[in-house]
Amino acid sequence: MNLEKPIIVVKFGGSILMDEVNVKKAADMVKSEVERGLRLVIVVSALKGYTDELLNLAKKVAPDASASYLDEVLAMGEKTSSRIMSASLASRGLDSYVLDTESPYWPIITDDRHGDADPLLDETMKAVDENLVPIIESGKIPVICGFIGKSKANKVTTMGRGGSDTTAVLLGSCLRAREVVLVKDAGSILSADPSKVEGSVPIDVLDPEEAYILTAGGAKILQAKALRYKKDDLIISVTSLENESLTSGGTLIGKGSVGYEIECYDKPVTMVTIVGAEASNPQSLALMAYEVQRSEGEIVSITSDEKSSILYISNGRKLLNNLHKLMVEKKIGKAVSSFENLSMVTIKGRALETNPGVIQRFITPLASQGINIYGLVTISSSIRFFVSNKEIEKALTLIRRALKGG
Repeated sequence: MNLEKPIIVVKFGGSILMDEVNVKKAADMVKSEVERGLRLVIVVSALKGYTDELLNLAKKVAPDASASYLDEVLAMGEKTSSRIMSASLASRGLDSYVLDTESPYWPIITDDRHGDADPLLDETMKAVDENLVPIIESGKIPVICGFIGKSKANKVTTMGRGGSDTTAVLLGSCLRAREVVLVKDAGSILSADPSKVEGSVPIDVLDPEEAYILTAGGAKILQAKALRYKKDDLIISVTSLENESLTSGGTLIGKGSVGYEIECYDKPVTMVTIVGAEASNPQSLALMAYEVQRSEGEIVSITSDEKSSILYISNGRKLLNNLHKLMVEKKIGKAVSSFENLSMVTIKGRALETNPGVIQRFITPLASQGINIYGLVTISSSIRFFVSNKEIEKALTLIRRALKGG
């Protein structure tokens, strides 16, 4: 691939492609970047509201339609917007090339999970090298349907709400692009949702982990799945048509990735279980937290249900007596039990709570080797679990092997 001219992947969201004025402005901005010597790959979402209209109509006329059929219908939204964008580029003298799932050069290969498919990275990389790169090198501007893919069985799939973000980031990584530009309504990522919080302000820079935590927590920045396909050296920027150019202004999601990271807590942990309905109310938890702090301990994790609370704490042997005394005096539970000399392992990484099968990937090898897990807690983009100190080294080896796919 010719590296003298950098590749920029630009994704136009559906709310951007809402009328003639915006489509023309988007095409003008593309032309400006091409005239600056950049090679652009365009990804488009469906026109604003079009996907919902198609879905609602399909469900009305065919209530029992299969997920595969619905994907075929929903794909029409992106197929329409790609042709509108291509025509607008052509009217400005730009040589564009539409790529949808009917094209022999289609590059996005996914699994067959209709409605929320995941890209198959190796197959997509091969398709990009064989199909997409020659189009770029010929001087054409590919206009690619976002959100949709094709399974290895040649069935149309969709990648879930916001899937066009994943299309753009995936292509950016496979093409070794300099940058992925996500053109959205807001010209940058804001400190809070302005419809819920007053005084939200633009954010200049986020690292990939910060961006993932925000998206996993409900912020509508981009599809959280997209960050799973970001390579370390790929930059993502969020901008709008109101900025001077596609490659200026907005919020930058910098270099780095959200891969797996394993940490082991450096102190012995005691798992303390307090049984009784009173143990899980906020006042009781506050009393226990104060007692732990007063006794120079640390709560590293906590879980509760309607019948009990479980505290994972350091300095547990000393604290057990104090917590039992507190429970009896304040009547915040009926009984206390404990397991001592545990180790806490934290696994951080991309989509741990939404990526099916990740937790099973390390539970299964531990169970097969007879290693007991005393507790497991998922928190946003991390998983914490507790095993005996005697088995920690063996457990870490099995987990590292499992997360590498070995």
